[in-house]
Amino acid sequence: MTSNLLYKELRLAAHPNLFIFALMGPLVLIPGYPYMMVFLFSLIGNFVNLMYTRETNDIYYTTLLPLKRSEVVLGKWLVLLVSQLVTILFSIPFAFLRLRLFSLPNPVGIEANVAFYGFGLMIFACFNFIFLTSYFQTVYKVGTSFLKGLFFATVLAVIVEVSVHFPMLTWLDTVTFAGQLKQLPILAAGVLIYVVAMWGAYKVSAKRFRQVNL
Repeated sequence: MTSNLLYKELRLAAHPNLFIFALMGPLVLIPGYPYMMVFLFSLIGNFVNLMYTRETNDIYYTTLLPLKRSEVVLGKWLVLLVSQLVTILFSIPFAFLRLRLFSLPNPVGIEANVAFYGFGLMIFACFNFIFLTSYFQTVYKVGTSFLKGLFFATVLAVIVEVSVHFPMLTWLDTVTFAGQLKQLPILAAGVLIYVVAMWGAYKVSAKRFRQVNL
């Protein structure tokens, strides 16, 4: 059932911009660029996708299928999950390539290192919980839900980019092997927060969507 839901979402309901914004990993090759934008662009892609869902009445169509309300939520939840995993996995080769091409550090903010991905997962977690739980209260107010989630995600991204300029936090910006080993707890925390937030987002969204009168 899960694979069928995802297949339906990606082949029938997904907006092309979802895939475009999920493939912003090469941005880490730009010198002097705020690399947290890689994650923020992914959020925009998911916003456009759910806005397209509203315009095509896909939620209403999906509820007419032999599916539970919770499975309708699961389909959109899976698209969010898969697109964000693609964003991360697609960017990793370019992060390695950056280390080979550029010797100078990123003057704007954090490097594309282990801590970068840990914080990126936290940004995704923050946005997903707010965005999905707000969206499934009505399944129509996509813009309002997006702005709520984007605000907190952007604040977190700015904090991360600025924090590495403080002397006591410069270890977050290192790309050496030993330095990135030190950053592993941040990555682990990011994974844990992401898993918990996604589980919570699904449960709360499914509960709220059961009360929606389409």
